[in-house]
Amino acid sequence: MMSQFESEEIHFERDRVVLEVIKNNPESHHNELIKIVVPRYMAKTTFEKTKNRLLDRNVLSVSKIKNKNFYKIAEDHSIKFIHIMERITHENYQHLQHEIRKIVEEHSRRDIDEKISTCSKLLNNLLQIDNGFTILDSVKNSKKTLYKDEHQEIQKMIAEIFKIISADRNFCLIYPIIMKPIASKIFIQD
Repeated sequence: MMSQFESEEIHFERDRVVLEVIKNNPESHHNELIKIVVPRYMAKTTFEKTKNRLLDRNVLSVSKIKNKNFYKIAEDHSIKFIHIMERITHENYQHLQHEIRKIVEEHSRRDIDEKISTCSKLLNNLLQIDNGFTILDSVKNSKKTLYKDEHQEIQKMIAEIFKIISADRNFCLIYPIIMKPIASKIFIQD
């Protein structure tokens, strides 16, 4: 865990140092790596935390030979990350489909604060999921839209939310409150 006073730059620099040392010393076991890193680059505890963070993120893999741990940079960590991102994006997409059906049935029975909160949350989540599919499209094949059906379905779900909001008797109150944070995310700020 990163200290509240530690900058992100230091955090990534430590990751880079550990990865570089492992890459340059593939035959070195855990204790030999510590001798290379400590105290030149960081303290032993910092090395351990950094190494564990890289293992948790599947950037490093470990193999045990006798009683010694050897680390290597996982060659397929980017592929694993894409699979994880794809799975989570699809799960969230399916969850949002269910939530949209639910809001169609329950919207009129909610008070104005619940309507605003629910619609804002759903719109933000839909935009986030659409961004996830866009990233997956870009990483997998930037020349082709692989998730065209999902993008179109998300557009339909967004339209459904706006249809519900437009039909609401408190449209004049709800619409500006929902649109302000969305508009602020869309417009580029310097």
